[in-house]
Amino acid sequence: MTIDIAGLPPERFLFRLSPLAELSSALHVLAAPAHHPGLHGWTTSTAAALKPDLADRLCEADFLWGPLISDLLMPFAGLPEAGGVPGATLREELDLVDRLDDERFVNAALEINCSSHYHKGRSPLRDARARAEALDRAAARGPRQLDFAKRLVADPPGVRAWLRRLLEDCEEAFFADVWQRVSVQLAADVRHKTEVLRRKGLREALAAVGPAVHLDEDAGRITVDKLISGRTTAVDPAVGPGVTLVPSCFGWPHLMVLHAPGWRPVIHYPADAPELPSPASLDLLQLRLEALAHPLRIRLCRFLARTAFTTGELAVQHGVSAPEVSRHLAVLKKAGLLTTRRRGRYVLYQLDLTVAARLGSDFLEGVLR
Repeated sequence: MTIDIAGLPPERFLFRLSPLAELSSALHVLAAPAHHPGLHGWTTSTAAALKPDLADRLCEADFLWGPLISDLLMPFAGLPEAGGVPGATLREELDLVDRLDDERFVNAALEINCSSHYHKGRSPLRDARARAEALDRAAARGPRQLDFAKRLVADPPGVRAWLRRLLEDCEEAFFADVWQRVSVQLAADVRHKTEVLRRKGLREALAAVGPAVHLDEDAGRITVDKLISGRTTAVDPAVGPGVTLVPSCFGWPHLMVLHAPGWRPVIHYPADAPELPSPASLDLLQLRLEALAHPLRIRLCRFLARTAFTTGELAVQHGVSAPEVSRHLAVLKKAGLLTTRRRGRYVLYQLDLTVAARLGSDFLEGVLR
């Protein structure tokens, strides 16, 4: 995932709080609790306290924040006049949602599950084929989502008003207390990273966001290590130049990048990610999984997990030639799964148990990021 930033001055990178983005993250946790086992206590107590009517209405629109979080819930990115600055309160941000025109509102509401990712200039409000495709995809997600999609394309203002009431009811039910608690931490995160940007520059500020975010100064772009391909620009004059970076206390392990055409780029990052030792890049994770996909290499790992062996010892144990074992060990070593040490003229190989133990969490963090 890349964001073109060539020629963009430092003052165009904004770290900001967003109450609506944080509410959408909280709703995502409620809709997909398995993604966030560390928040199990909050999820259980909050869900149990919801009134049945509110819980039912949240189910009707949960595709807006269930598998992913809709761009619709970052309206400041879709309004050039907002300058990439979220509202100070949830009410102000809902006012920004109200200012989105119907086509932008409907496209953003449908693009997660009900349409192909980011329509190529085709609006479900004006294009019968795009509308039919969106409704077909909604039908595959179930009758509730189909009903919502039909209402959305038939009556955007009505759905807009319905959604606003729903989010206001969430604020009254639980989010006002949540925001009072987390906004202090988020404000501190914003102040810290803004100061890092001012004093040390963009590279250090992005490094503080997380190890998956990188600056390529020569190419004039930001690269985010995610299992998705996408490209956007932060220097589109029609949108307004700049990138907004928004922290979340409910985000980890997700790192989201808003890259819709015609919207300002936004990086929505976890403010309180657990301290993990050097998480593997997605390329390295793929290399390790591919290295372990061969049955002989799995059997070699069974031995190497217990103690160190030479190539010749492994060849005898497995009834294969030493050169064949060497080739497989080279694949495992290139993937960073082995440690080596020398004993006289022999090299001993052993499985790096710390790296192996991290594979499961690296995989989940990578696919959920």
